[in-house]
Amino acid sequence: MPYKLTLEPTEDELVHHSSRDVQSRRSSQAAHCEESGARSLSLLLQECKPSETKKKRELETIIIDSDEDEQVSKKQKQQLIEDEAFAQAVQAEEDGAARASIRGNVSLLNEQHIGTSSSSKSPRAANKLDEAFGVDYEAGCRSSSTFRLMQVKGLPQWANKGCVNIRGVIQGDVQVALLSNYMVDIDWLLEACPRLKTVPSVVIFHGESGGSLELLQARKPNSWLLHKPPLRLSYGTHHTKAMFLLYPTGIRIVVHTANLIYIDWNNKSQGLWTQDFPYKNVAAGESKPSPFENDLVEYLQALEWTGCIAIISGIGEVHVDAAFFRKFDYSSAMVRLVASVPGYHLGRNLTKWGHLKLRTILQEQHFEEHFKGSPCVYQFSSLGSLDEKWMGEFGSSIQAGSTFGNEQLGPGPVQIVWPTVEDIRNSLEGYAAGGAVPSPLKNVERAFLSKYWYRWQADHTGRSRAIPHIKTFLRYNDQRLAWFLLTSSNLSKAAWGVLQKNGSQLMIRSYEVSTLMTASLLQSIYSAESFTSSLITLSSRCSVLAFACWKQLKCHSLFMHLQLLYLAQRIAEQGGRWR
Repeated sequence: MPYKLTLEPTEDELVHHSSRDVQSRRSSQAAHCEESGARSLSLLLQECKPSETKKKRELETIIIDSDEDEQVSKKQKQQLIEDEAFAQAVQAEEDGAARASIRGNVSLLNEQHIGTSSSSKSPRAANKLDEAFGVDYEAGCRSSSTFRLMQVKGLPQWANKGCVNIRGVIQGDVQVALLSNYMVDIDWLLEACPRLKTVPSVVIFHGESGGSLELLQARKPNSWLLHKPPLRLSYGTHHTKAMFLLYPTGIRIVVHTANLIYIDWNNKSQGLWTQDFPYKNVAAGESKPSPFENDLVEYLQALEWTGCIAIISGIGEVHVDAAFFRKFDYSSAMVRLVASVPGYHLGRNLTKWGHLKLRTILQEQHFEEHFKGSPCVYQFSSLGSLDEKWMGEFGSSIQAGSTFGNEQLGPGPVQIVWPTVEDIRNSLEGYAAGGAVPSPLKNVERAFLSKYWYRWQADHTGRSRAIPHIKTFLRYNDQRLAWFLLTSSNLSKAAWGVLQKNGSQLMIRSYEVSTLMTASLLQSIYSAESFTSSLITLSSRCSVLAFACWKQLKCHSLFMHLQLLYLAQRIAEQGGRWR
């Protein structure tokens, strides 16, 4: 029998589980991982005429049998042809404006090699650097500098094109692997990424305790080291999801949204950012620290990790600690790091972490006039206990920034994107998927939140049934993107912090790391005349935010099967209740 996705809101009760107990979740994961593939749904995009660039393209759910691979392949190829033509038409239409003013929004790099260091920005040099870091083209990791979606089992081939799995991230001649996460399944990790078995030095940053910690200690290889960063406040977690991979040629940094467990890397909508950085050439004067470097080292210092001794080919024995990370050239970093560290932060540290760090960075940025009062999207997997005061406080950070005329962007509509109970029921995992999008019903049904709710939809990436564990925040206007943030942070005070003592103190409970992309960050690295971008609206029923990138006025890669995303369908028919 063919499958069909129901896209209308449901009146059923919300079934988002509030428990994140590690052992119970793992048992439910095992029970559902085998049947997930059998219940896959292939969602294809309606064919459109590429010449009609101003006409909105309508989405259509194509109902197919699970064994109709030939039809999927045919539709995929046709869609790729249509996408390419459509993007080129869009580019031609915007060509004049792009040449006149490039201060519009530069989008995210995607599939092309656009360089990884200030001294190697040509495609040829980038290719050589990728080869040094062991980029595996077949694994889907086609660039060392990009945001990506992760592969999902049970989806058609087109939906996973350009996406990455864990083997595509941890590859090449890794000498030291520092893995930071909330949940870690050692048995799965070693099976999913056998390369780790041969890495000489592996360190896991975790927040486990009790029986979970005992299991972690018992299952890890003897040579692996564990470090638990201090949690100074109750109800906090070590939630950061990142990897720091040391090579003889440099370092690969990965910030992502998945726990190191089977279902997160196989059944859910997830994302990551990764970029490779070479060692500094001190002789050439590459010693001045960049903002990215300072943010990274300060975060690593906050973990209170004393480091480890490692041997790196061609370099010798080194002491890898927070200070060691200053040896790399981050001048080509295409993002800024926004981290959270537990504690009471005041004085000079008040704006160093959490949402105030995000506010500080955005206040330094300038945006086009049309972003004044534009919408802001909050998309996450877990909802904390919020109140209107904190939503205003957090909104002040999200809405920071000014125009090139130095006018404040100001507040705009807030759109909270989250799956409904019907989405959970129809997901690849069924109701078990609710364990990864937890919140007590009392938190979800707060009256002041009712006007914000939007529904998760990702038909264009085939991920409407792959429940989102990805977490993204962004600001956009029509077909333009102001900035984009990929993060481990959910929408909670624990993750982002809450101001206390008349705004003189920021209290944060958890460790988190985010990567922020803005147009000016790319413009500071690459020639302004090399880039233009669009945020394409693909459907009149749901606004779909997706990145496209052009370099030197030539379309390189497309929005359709790359990165995010979603936006969603407004739930306005439900009388203020999110069901």
